[in-house]
Amino acid sequence: MKKISMVIPREHGGWAMVSIPFIIGMMAANPVLLHLPLFLAWLFLYLSSYPLLQALKQTTKRTWWLKWGAGYAAVALMCLIPVLLQELWLFWFAPVLILLLAVNIWHVRRKSERALLNDVCAILLFCTAGAAAYLLGGGTWGGELAEVLLYNFLYFMGTVFFVKSVFRERKNKRWTIYAKVYHLIALILPLLLLSPWMCLPFVYPLIKTWIYSGKPLKPMRVGIMEIVGSVQFVILTLILL
Repeated sequence: MKKISMVIPREHGGWAMVSIPFIIGMMAANPVLLHLPLFLAWLFLYLSSYPLLQALKQTTKRTWWLKWGAGYAAVALMCLIPVLLQELWLFWFAPVLILLLAVNIWHVRRKSERALLNDVCAILLFCTAGAAAYLLGGGTWGGELAEVLLYNFLYFMGTVFFVKSVFRERKNKRWTIYAKVYHLIALILPLLLLSPWMCLPFVYPLIKTWIYSGKPLKPMRVGIMEIVGSVQFVILTLILL
């Protein structure tokens, strides 16, 4: 019997981005039962994005990619329907998601997925789920929602600068400087926003970047550091926010 391999995204950082902003947004408000189907819908939308984008890039096995993408998307839709039936306002997130996804598709078609603008839009896309989770839990438009979005964006954008500085742009001294300066700004920004305790989740990323940025590192080691960073970020943010 032919073995069928499951199609899942290979980027380990994507799993953190798909879950952490959602968790932080949910916990910053109040967890409700509808968060479960909403998260499952969000997770399967993320799973569907990988094979669908692969179908855009590759001519071989395109039908196979499309079948997996359509299957994941169907599951996402089934999970999303009960949420939308009770919370129609979630439809307002659709234009934002479509716009950000369109930027991603544009870069995929031009084989420039590593462009910084593409990374920015991808992280904004993940942060949007955090905003939806926050509002679903009874949160309102205002300062706290802005903080949920800002701190998630600051942290994950920092991971982009760090990863670029130890892999693709490791020999580019400018990227080493960019990464260090960015993490310094991310640490200071909560002070300017009168939230000094929120500096703490950005201490580890700053130290990590200043020590290792521009140096050759094995992917496994970088992966472990990113896992540690994500865990400490979500724990400290849930305590302090």
